[in-house]
Amino acid sequence: MAKVSPIQFFRQVKQEVKKVTWPTRKEVVQTSIMVIILVAIAATFFFFVDQIIGWVMKLILGLGV
Repeated sequence: MAKVSPIQFFRQVKQEVKKVTWPTRKEVVQTSIMVIILVAIAATFFFFVDQIIGWVMKLILGLGV
């Protein structure tokens, strides 16, 4: 692999950054809201699954009511 000078490296980085298609503010807000909603749904699901598994384990081990 050829060595590149730091100046050349930063020129190449600048060229590549110009090629990036950046999301709009609206897209960022929409995807952020979707992530928050999906995380809340997943957290709720895993909370209830954990509670059910804990209850079942207590019944199996005879520690529950």
